[in-house]
Amino acid sequence: MTAFECFEQQVNEYQNQVYGFACSLLRDDVTAEDITQDVFIKLWEHRDEVDHDRALPWLMRVTRNACIDQLRRRQTRQRTMIVDTEGLSRAESSRPRPDTTTEIADFEEHLNDALDQIDDPYRSVVVLREIQELKYKEIAEALDMPLNTVKVYIHRGRKKLRTQLTNRLDYAPA
Repeated sequence: MTAFECFEQQVNEYQNQVYGFACSLLRDDVTAEDITQDVFIKLWEHRDEVDHDRALPWLMRVTRNACIDQLRRRQTRQRTMIVDTEGLSRAESSRPRPDTTTEIADFEEHLNDALDQIDDPYRSVVVLREIQELKYKEIAEALDMPLNTVKVYIHRGRKKLRTQLTNRLDYAPA
């Protein structure tokens, strides 16, 4: 198998997970697509250094770092932006999707809001485990953490998420 065929196989195999993880962290489909492309460009550039069996943890780590960088740039832009009209201030806010009338979309909105309230690294490990369905060992490799630390963070992250969801669902307007 040529290097390009191997790369193409990895893209086909992992692009949904990379994109989904980026969407989970960024809450912006377009930016998540850009991050996904950048991550796979980096994979191509480092194809000789990345072991095929460890590609997914490597991709998750690169995706997380790229998303963190993007969020930092977004925060800097928001701090420096002078808001002189109400339209500009709404441009950066997350708007509810049109299909929020369904129960699933409503729960997803509560879940996303609850995840936003959880600090890293708890949010990252919970997203990687519960949404991306990575194994503990893969998460440890992706985030460069000891396996036991990942287990503790997942436990604590789930607890924090449960508390946030309980608060949101108990006090959500009907």
